[in-house]
Amino acid sequence: MSLNDENLKKLEKMGYRFVGNNKHSAAKVCHWTKKSILDEGVCYKQKFYGIESHRCLQISPSVPFCHQKCLFCWRDLSVTQTQWKGDFDEPGEIIDGCIDAQRNLLCGFFGNEKANPKKLQESQDPNNAAISLAGEPMLYPKIDDLIEEFHRRNFTTFLVTNGMTPEKLENLKEEPTQLYVSLDAPNKETYNKLCNPQVENGWNNLNKSLDLISSFDCRTVLRMTCVKGYNMQNVDEYADMIKKTNPDFVEIKAYMFVGYSRKRLTFENMPSNQEIYDFASSVAEKCDLEIKDKSYESRVVLLK
Repeated sequence: MSLNDENLKKLEKMGYRFVGNNKHSAAKVCHWTKKSILDEGVCYKQKFYGIESHRCLQISPSVPFCHQKCLFCWRDLSVTQTQWKGDFDEPGEIIDGCIDAQRNLLCGFFGNEKANPKKLQESQDPNNAAISLAGEPMLYPKIDDLIEEFHRRNFTTFLVTNGMTPEKLENLKEEPTQLYVSLDAPNKETYNKLCNPQVENGWNNLNKSLDLISSFDCRTVLRMTCVKGYNMQNVDEYADMIKKTNPDFVEIKAYMFVGYSRKRLTFENMPSNQEIYDFASSVAEKCDLEIKDKSYESRVVLLK
């Protein structure tokens, strides 16, 4: 087990529910899943891509493992390791455990008169897996099998990767429904400062992963987390990388001043909606892309 009892308890208090014997996987109910059940709004992923927020399962098979310690990450990075350590649980066990955990976390809504009964019932059988909760999913030794097992159960899958494992990405046999690669810096200097890689050749690995994106048949998205004062400049450099990568979509999203990131950054580092829109407009113009949609609540703009 990579997390000790103290760390597990701390994360449980934050809403994580660990599953499996080896406690490297967890589910956590998304804020927007709850909002959707109460008919108070939906996640931008529903607005942009059509998944249903109340049926989304937010999970990670690799909570304690990641190659980077990004300044903007809302997680506690003191427990993060760069390489897999210890035994691992099987994909089916992880999925069963995460579905049960989500059901238990949502059970209180059955006593809430504001809950939409139809959505609440449907939420008990999620059909989209957001494999992005914490850690780097590609470090889980059976990530291929995990995606395949989700698809066998008629789930769609949204996989988010930091791009540090291009060789695993290249050899992925089972493509997700949607592949996100994080692009949080326009150059090596900014990348090292903001993403704080804990492995050698981080910038090179990211660029190798970006070169692979066009080989995927699934929907591909570059995801940019914008931190004011750090990475909202060098538009020409971003544009060159985006044009080279040629993804289906680009998501330009504001850093949010939440969680442990508040120990590393300040409230002033969180861009406003207008600042995100202006930056996205500049990027779109340089890349010959269009602004297809935006979500005011999540401070995110979608380019295509």
